[in-house]
Amino acid sequence: MTRSRHAARVPSAVREIFDETVARTDAFCLRHLDEEYADLCATLAAKLARKRPSPLVRGDRGIWAAGIVYTIGRVNFLADPNSKPYLRTEDLARLLEVKQTTMTNKGRVIMDTLDIGLMDPAFSRRDMIDRNPMVWLLQIDGLLVDARHLPEAIQVELHRRGLIPYVPAQRADGVDQT
Repeated sequence: MTRSRHAARVPSAVREIFDETVARTDAFCLRHLDEEYADLCATLAAKLARKRPSPLVRGDRGIWAAGIVYTIGRVNFLADPNSKPYLRTEDLARLLEVKQTTMTNKGRVIMDTLDIGLMDPAFSRRDMIDRNPMVWLLQIDGLLVDARHLPEAIQVELHRRGLIPYVPAQRADGVDQT
């Protein structure tokens, strides 16, 4: 997913703020984390930009960028030494050049505003989605089933309906084929 795709869905009234915020998150993520983090940050920034009224129009854009990176990091356990990439929260704040409490407070506001929880599939890295059984459990005719074990045709339909993030039967070598 390209970040320009996110920009296409951002209202023109907040496009400049969105662009500046994403430029900051991109610069940070591409230097200290990776492309997947950059894309997830752009996804989150776009969602904040589309909210009415957009919270991005108030406050320092650098702090919003820091809050966005922190939020995506929190959802994906960036501060867990077993995670790759790994970055401690205090190091994240230092590299983003903001106070840790300011960054974490902004992250909490973002999570509360958009009702984002830990391991939220919409903001999870691919490896987190793959390991999160809750993403794949669906109730069909009163039974809980793991969508990864259903026939490919059913997986395709579930993906089309937005019930699963990708079609596991079509995934080869870690690349989403949908």
